[in-house]
Amino acid sequence: MNNNHIKIWTNCLQILRDNLPTVSFKTWFEPIVPLKLEGSILTIQVPSPFFYEYLEEQYIDILGKILKKEIGKDAKLEYNVIIENNYHSDRKPLTNTLPSKSNYNINNPQDKFSIKPEDRSIPNPFVVPGIKRLHIDPQLNSDFTFNNFIEGECNKLARKAGIDIAQNPLNTLFNPLLIFGGSGLGKTHLVNAIGNEIVERFPDFIVLYVSANKFMTQFIESIRNKNINDFINFYQAIDVLIIDDIHEFSGKEKSQEIFFQIFNHLHQNKKQIIFTSDKPLSKLTGIENRLISRFRWGLSAKLDFPDYETRFQILKRKIYANGIELDDKILDFLASNITNNIRDLEGVLITLLAQSTLNKKTITIDLARKVVDELVKSNQKEIDNSYIIKIISDYYDIPVKILLSKSRKREIVQARQIAMYFAKHLTSNSLSNIGREIGQKDHATVLHASRTVKNLIDTDKEFKRHIEEIDHIINK
Repeated sequence: MNNNHIKIWTNCLQILRDNLPTVSFKTWFEPIVPLKLEGSILTIQVPSPFFYEYLEEQYIDILGKILKKEIGKDAKLEYNVIIENNYHSDRKPLTNTLPSKSNYNINNPQDKFSIKPEDRSIPNPFVVPGIKRLHIDPQLNSDFTFNNFIEGECNKLARKAGIDIAQNPLNTLFNPLLIFGGSGLGKTHLVNAIGNEIVERFPDFIVLYVSANKFMTQFIESIRNKNINDFINFYQAIDVLIIDDIHEFSGKEKSQEIFFQIFNHLHQNKKQIIFTSDKPLSKLTGIENRLISRFRWGLSAKLDFPDYETRFQILKRKIYANGIELDDKILDFLASNITNNIRDLEGVLITLLAQSTLNKKTITIDLARKVVDELVKSNQKEIDNSYIIKIISDYYDIPVKILLSKSRKREIVQARQIAMYFAKHLTSNSLSNIGREIGQKDHATVLHASRTVKNLIDTDKEFKRHIEEIDHIINK
């Protein structure tokens, strides 16, 4: 039997392991099974359509480079996607060999396809013996939907996992799902969007959104009223349980004990559990290890600070929803100068709209600048080109004068490119301004520098670590 496909894939995994974070490697590459190698076409099996889509969006560049190295310049990648065909606990995966157009040509990233889910019959959800089917208010905010949750690099994994769950809530790889990230980045919006989509698609399902604090308050009340069994039975009857701010359980031993029981019951019965937290699992303190270990059974997805394009589209969607017209130059100013979180972005926009409506003021750049200065800038550290240059100079121990010189030494050029990369992403300066202040270069050089740094981040694990350290220093 020819095992060339196994050898090729083993070599690919070794390179991927060296260049990706351990969690990413284990999540996205360990489950893949190499099937065959025919000529220059390697066929791999992936566990779901979502898995396929995420690989193509996030990792196809590095996969393409590695496969060209291992197979040759004509290397192509073909996927076999496992499609689940029912919702039962003894589910039998149906392997679907995709049509020829599913061959992914590494030389043509636009050559993609979409998978339309088949119609499926859904059995009645689990009902706790002895109690009637519940009819409860899911406590969801109907304003929070996927339609008004703008997708960007900052939230792509979390949003796609949420959509996958919403389309198939009792049979996903992502159970539990933890959405984590800083304040104001859209965690509550996203989990409500998941809940709202499930309620619309599966009206017979019991969906409940509750904050961790409210859960604990209800638990204490049940002890006081001596009806704790009713409390447990109620939560064990939920099909999709969404708990916001799970970090609030920290140090609450009794609440953790009761939640441990509820979690085990729901998970064993294939019910979906969704959490949010302001920290990743590795930094959650005061939570019992046995709970943390169960949280790790599913997927943890981070919401990062939105990039400029995402911020701009959020503003666009917001003014469109309110039936308001606003000059793109003003939206550009807001998106360029409010980089902290989405809540600040929307808060400034609402303030501007209020100023315009109540005080009958025309919204101008000057008014936008005043509102930003009053509401946001006073709480933010100023990051400009000179600050970034100083950080890079100190980090690499290269004098500023040398960093900004015309030296073509490799280490000097790379440090200069890194400075341009951060200036492009962390300041509102034009590319021409960045190039002029960092080595007397033009805007094309800045674009080239940014692409070079991005490629190295994707392929060089050690380089990526340096960039993360510098980013932390700049923003701390």
